[in-house]
Amino acid sequence: VRTPVNLKDQTDQKAFADLGADAAVVVAYGLILPAPVLEAPRLGCFNIHASLLPRWRGAAPIQRAIIAGDTETGVTIMQMDAGLDTGDMLKCETIAIDGQTTASSLHDELADMGARMITGTLADAIAGTLKPVQQDDAASTYAAKLSRDESRIDWTLAADDLERRVRALNPWPGVWFEWNGKRIKVLVAEVVGGVDGTPGQVLDDKMTVACANGGLRPTRVQMQGKAATEMEDFLRGHELPRGSSL
Repeated sequence: VRTPVNLKDQTDQKAFADLGADAAVVVAYGLILPAPVLEAPRLGCFNIHASLLPRWRGAAPIQRAIIAGDTETGVTIMQMDAGLDTGDMLKCETIAIDGQTTASSLHDELADMGARMITGTLADAIAGTLKPVQQDDAASTYAAKLSRDESRIDWTLAADDLERRVRALNPWPGVWFEWNGKRIKVLVAEVVGGVDGTPGQVLDDKMTVACANGGLRPTRVQMQGKAATEMEDFLRGHELPRGSSL
């Protein structure tokens, strides 16, 4: 098994071409394939991409779709070209995103969908019945790679935005706030309407925190170095009184 860091080296490119493959399937690779690799398989290279292209080209389409509040996403099977997720679309299927959807759950659903779709795509490629559809570049959006800089909660954002980030950024890089020098990771949270206060202010004994619009109430948390716990259990051992500022 060859595991090159990338495929820019001509030796690796030749080794790939020497396989004499009919087709290559790429999933979550993260790098652009050089032309000699794209051209080596008889039927070309196919990418299973976890979005409805041309929306969310790039490294983190699952998370960006949730953060943006998209109500649907899906899988696109694409004929790879020299660009970043710019190739012709071969098959596309859609799945709903709702208020319970997390990056982890959506990943698993899309993985199952993609595995099923690529089987049909390869059969159609062999039969010569694929009908490529060109992407509309003007409608494209970019799914930037996730960064640890996105982890710390910014209470000046709207509560519904923060709740989506909790669902999108767990398990990595996670979402957290700091209290008494300790990071507290928020694993699950809910939006609380009809509340007002300075962003970052604890509003009640249920740990509702004021945001730019509404409040965010963490319901499951994990203190640095500790096991995950429900918020009500956490509050029994840690005092975060009303009026505290995070």
